[in-house]
Amino acid sequence: MDIDAYFKVEIDERKIKNTFNFDLITEVLSKVSLFTNAELQRLNELQSNFKLKLAKLNHTEYQKELERLAIDLSWKSSQIEGNTYSLLETERLLKEKLTAEGKTKDEAVMLLNHKEALDFIIENSDYLNPIQVNKIEDIHSILIKELDVNRNIRTGIVGVTGTNYKPLDNEHQIREALYDTCKLINKRENIFEKALLALLLLSYIQPFSDGNKRTARMVSNSLLLSQGFCPLSFRTIDAIEYKKAMLLFYEQNNLAAFKKIFINQFEFAVITYF
Repeated sequence: MDIDAYFKVEIDERKIKNTFNFDLITEVLSKVSLFTNAELQRLNELQSNFKLKLAKLNHTEYQKELERLAIDLSWKSSQIEGNTYSLLETERLLKEKLTAEGKTKDEAVMLLNHKEALDFIIENSDYLNPIQVNKIEDIHSILIKELDVNRNIRTGIVGVTGTNYKPLDNEHQIREALYDTCKLINKRENIFEKALLALLLLSYIQPFSDGNKRTARMVSNSLLLSQGFCPLSFRTIDAIEYKKAMLLFYEQNNLAAFKKIFINQFEFAVITYF
C-alpha cells in the first residue's frame, strides 16, 4: 500500500475499519507469520552483529551505551507524543536533573518517567516473561507517574487524533483483548514477532486513557532485552511517519509500513549503540 497516497485522501473520505476488529488477534494474527524469510534473515544477522559488539565491551562501556540509548529513547518517545524538549535538553535533564527554560513541568516529568521505566525493565529483565496484563499496567503506571493520567484499564471512551477508528469503550472487552494479546505474544517463539505484536496491539487496543504508545514501546523493548536482543531507541524515525504507519494499522489492519519502521530502527540501534 502506498502510504503517502493513502493519507492524501481526507480523513472522512477514507474507507476504513472504523471499529475494533475482534478477529484480528485471535483468528488472523495467531495464524500468520509477520516477517518474510528474507526479513528474518536480515534481523538475525543484525542481532549476530550486536552480540559480537557486546562481547568487546566491558561493564562500564556497556552501561554508558545503555544510558545513551535511554536518553535517545526517552527523547524520541516523548517527542512522538508532542513533547518539545530537544535531545540536548533531554540529556541535561536526565543526567543533571536540570529543566529547560520555557518548558512545562509535565514535559520534564514525562521524560524522567521514560528513564525510570527503562531502568526498571533493565534491572528486571524477566519481568515481562511471560507478558501479563497486570505487568503491562505496572509499566504504564511508571510512565504516567505524577501526570494527570488515570492508572489502570480505562472505563470510558477514548478518541484517536487523525482517524475515525474508534477503540473499544467497554472495560471488560478491553481487558479481554489484552489477555488475548498476552496469550498471542507468549505463544510466539520468535522474539521479533513478540516485540512487533506488542508495539502494534497495545497501541491498537488503547487500553489506557493516555500513554498507550509509550507503554507499547517500553513493553516491546522489555521483551527484546529479556532475551538479550538489542532494544530500539526510534531516534531517527519521523514522528509523523510513525503515526501514519500506526493509523494504517488501525484503519486497515495493515502492518507493512510499521514493520518497515521496526526493521529499520532495529538496524539503526545495532549500528549506532554498543
